[in-house]
Amino acid sequence: MINNLILKDCCSFQEGYVNPSQKIPTYFGNDIKWLRASDLSEGYVYDTERKLSKKGFESAGKSAKMFPKDSIAISKSGTIGSLGILKDEMCGNRAVINIVVNPDKANLKYIFYTLKYKKAEIVSRAGGSIQKNLYVSALETLILNHNSIKEQSEISSVLSALDKKIELNNQINAELEAMAKTLYDYWFVQFDFPDADGKPYKSSGGKMVYNEVLKREIPEGWKDSTIEGIESNIVTGKTPSKKKPEYFNGDVPFITIGDIRANTFIVQTEETLTSKGADTQKNKYLPENTICVTCIASPGLVGFVTEQSQTNQQINSVVCSNPLNMYYLYFAIKAYFEGAKAKTGNTFANMNKGDFSSINMLYPNKKLLSKYYEVVNPLFRQIKAKTLENKELENLRDWLLPMLMNGQVTVK
Repeated sequence: MINNLILKDCCSFQEGYVNPSQKIPTYFGNDIKWLRASDLSEGYVYDTERKLSKKGFESAGKSAKMFPKDSIAISKSGTIGSLGILKDEMCGNRAVINIVVNPDKANLKYIFYTLKYKKAEIVSRAGGSIQKNLYVSALETLILNHNSIKEQSEISSVLSALDKKIELNNQINAELEAMAKTLYDYWFVQFDFPDADGKPYKSSGGKMVYNEVLKREIPEGWKDSTIEGIESNIVTGKTPSKKKPEYFNGDVPFITIGDIRANTFIVQTEETLTSKGADTQKNKYLPENTICVTCIASPGLVGFVTEQSQTNQQINSVVCSNPLNMYYLYFAIKAYFEGAKAKTGNTFANMNKGDFSSINMLYPNKKLLSKYYEVVNPLFRQIKAKTLENKELENLRDWLLPMLMNGQVTVK
């Protein structure tokens, strides 16, 4: 009888250590991708939410190491077991372990799917009396279900086909959003929207006037406003009592920070509420097309609600009574937070509802807003459709995963 491989038979491990002081802005920049557990989204990782400067990376001394491309990262604390396949070289922080697969002994994707399949077992192996942590020693002895690389490759090829389609949809969505963003920049940042003669407004000599609130020139006829001045219904989320288990695990999506990260449209959530739980705070219900914005912990993540939902207290949401404001506000809010990060070394104070509501915004004329909505709405509808398709593909993949891993279904 052949003994099954364990993870250390075919993989090497490396722990992340780079955790620069948040109080030193010069440690952050755009030089080095800084991998944190929050960047792991069960698929490929091309980029990270935050970057380090060379100085920030070197602040870790001899512990500063880079994780190689085409390796697997897994979170060791917090939400233990979150995964990602790195598509570029990155440095990891203390909450991440890197796994490099020996291609002569195992299939990279198979190892990735094994870690996904055995997540409950991996979480159970975490140690620590106060805060659970996953250690390399606990990962090393994880048993693989298949020794043959041929078998591993066949299994991973089935699951990878679904993941490739998901990835393709994500790439299309990124291109569609980039198109909408390019037009936003052209019209609302560079001010080269079509004038009465169809020519670029500012480049053709359109009149600009200085705005005292915004501290810059804006097209004549435009004005300054605030988020609340544009859309007055702003809702700060709340978590129902955790002491009431009957309030959770129902049919009402409960949006938290992780559900918004990298998602233009929020089509699924880690947590849900029962109607009983959600009804304890009926004023927190959010309709479809509400804009959710994270304002605590990871400020500046923005996404659209796709069905009646609620959020936790880390999120402020803008309920759009006028659909013409939706996509303009989506990009305007993102731009505000990106600018704030750039000015403060990629980190800044958390925002309460009052601070968020009073953010100053440029507000164009309604005719141009209407035209922008008309042009980009079909793009966002496609993004939403492909995001919903991905949800179905992910459900199919996750249904097949255990059957392929335990031999209930075989590949021929």
